[in-house]
Amino acid sequence: MVNLSANDVMVAKAARVSTIGKRSAADDLPTEGLINFLMRDRHGSPFEHNHFTFLVEAPIFVAREHMRHRAGWSYNEESGRYKELEGVFYKPAPERNLVQVGKAGAYRFEPGNEAQRHVVERDFYSAYAWAFQHYTGMLNRGIAREVARMVLPVGIFTSYYATCNARSLMHFLSLRTISEDAQCPSFPQREIEMVAEAMEREFRESMPYTHAAFVKHGRVAP
Repeated sequence: MVNLSANDVMVAKAARVSTIGKRSAADDLPTEGLINFLMRDRHGSPFEHNHFTFLVEAPIFVAREHMRHRAGWSYNEESGRYKELEGVFYKPAPERNLVQVGKAGAYRFEPGNEAQRHVVERDFYSAYAWAFQHYTGMLNRGIAREVARMVLPVGIFTSYYATCNARSLMHFLSLRTISEDAQCPSFPQREIEMVAEAMEREFRESMPYTHAAFVKHGRVAP
């Protein structure tokens, strides 16, 4: 987390502004109850008067998945045109499932066997080493950064700022996490789910009533 202006009280204030000067049932609800009502009945705009700015460090393939979320999100990313990229690459953790079983729309992932894990370990290392060696070699021979970067794989790390409001964050979480509480099941790739889990921890801490209502009502963004 880099910057934060988000709390439950502002959600309630934004909701109550529609009846300023005229008493309504919403005025009798405490903040927690009002937020629960808003979430249940899908009144979404009061959840937009806040912001979260995250600094994300992740492989390029994760960043590209993240940036598919456009409504309510803003991004600024480091540029391989303007700086020499560092040789930091992603390798799946030993517990990461490797094998997809089943057909499209009805598949699951399984751990794989020792031989498959060995292949991943060996081939990730050799591919990354080859690519980065040729990337730095081209730079040393005067090739422009924007050209040399073309040989780099999507497993190289990038960094970017991602800014959103609570409403857009809840939509992101509904699609990029796996939860038994979800009304609509989602099947994200594990690596972007890890990013989403870190963001959800910040969301839960800064807006506990909003997060609780989000979970209670099936993890569907209002």
